[in-house]
Amino acid sequence: MTLPATTIYPICMKGSIGFDKRSERYYVNWYHAGKCYKLYRYKGQMMRDGKMGKELADKLLSAMQNAIENGTFRIEQFTETEYDIIPYLGTWLEAIKHTLTPGTYKDYKNSIKNHLVPFFQVKALQLHEIQYDTLIELLGSIDREGKGKLNVMYCLHACLLYAWRSRRIPAIPPFPERKHYQIVRPAIEWLPSERQEAVIEAIPPEHQPIFWFLKYHLRRPGEAMALRKEDFDGVTFTITRGVSDGQMVDRTKTGEVHIVPAVSSFLTYIDVEEQKQKHYGIISPYFFVHPHGKQEGKHYTHKTLSTLWQTACKTTGENIDLYHGTKHSTASQLINEEGYSIYDLQMAGDWARLDSVKPYGKIEVSARKAILERKVISLKSQRDLAGISKQNNK
Repeated sequence: MTLPATTIYPICMKGSIGFDKRSERYYVNWYHAGKCYKLYRYKGQMMRDGKMGKELADKLLSAMQNAIENGTFRIEQFTETEYDIIPYLGTWLEAIKHTLTPGTYKDYKNSIKNHLVPFFQVKALQLHEIQYDTLIELLGSIDREGKGKLNVMYCLHACLLYAWRSRRIPAIPPFPERKHYQIVRPAIEWLPSERQEAVIEAIPPEHQPIFWFLKYHLRRPGEAMALRKEDFDGVTFTITRGVSDGQMVDRTKTGEVHIVPAVSSFLTYIDVEEQKQKHYGIISPYFFVHPHGKQEGKHYTHKTLSTLWQTACKTTGENIDLYHGTKHSTASQLINEEGYSIYDLQMAGDWARLDSVKPYGKIEVSARKAILERKVISLKSQRDLAGISKQNNK
């Protein structure tokens, strides 16, 4: 008697498990939308002869039946290997690469390589199987501090959002609440006006204009490096470019366009910059240039600006990085020295969200004390005036 090439096991609810003797593999036989499917893989693993192969076939059939019961069944979840998380992460990243800044692409790539792939290699799942408890477990496996953990989870969320919009998954699972990341905002380091200006004045004069721009206009160093002459109309600067991972990009970090009024105190340094470029015979599209720079157009780089800043800090006895010493320091000065409100500061720096400005208002107790003192004096004056008025009425 000749044995059939295929053994069919009893159908359970919907679908059945078979064994192909020729290829020595188990498979799930599934009928859907007028078509019969033979599925030989579960989560990318071939269901070969043996106990493990039979167990994988049982799991696959069970997963398909559960999806039917839950109303989430899509045959593509089980027929296409791209639904396995690890290959899909790579496919997704390359598909959206052209939409990302170099810095974001690099961060996503590191998140996938160092955190997401190692986790999902151990916990083999498909896209649609990721749930809240999976994400809590993933969060606990990420060996980074709070903000670093958040960046990895942002990467996975962006991937799942792409999959949902592409109709690869029925829904995006809820992600862990912010409290689970244990993000602690460090106190903002900043320099008072006199000390900040002393550092800038310790920088060689030919390089000072770009640092004065950063002081007066609350912009990022990358935006100042990418600023072009065409971006200044004599009254305002139009900030549309930046630097990401060392590369010039035609967008700011937030993607917003910022119209920044030129502060009158800075106008003198525009003349200094123009005279410098004439002196060295430099013809460049960039607003600020390094006379001995090696970049095309002789624009400044992060490395050059940081070196100039740190050298000046050593000269003046300070220890603060470029970003904190310029943008953070000026923002802090406006609140703590000039008495600006956080709403004034938000408008001055063109921040999109008030939450981004609030930390500057938590820095200096003396600033809050001054506001309270003014309030007390104001109330006292009102009471005094009320008392005088009563006496006059008598």
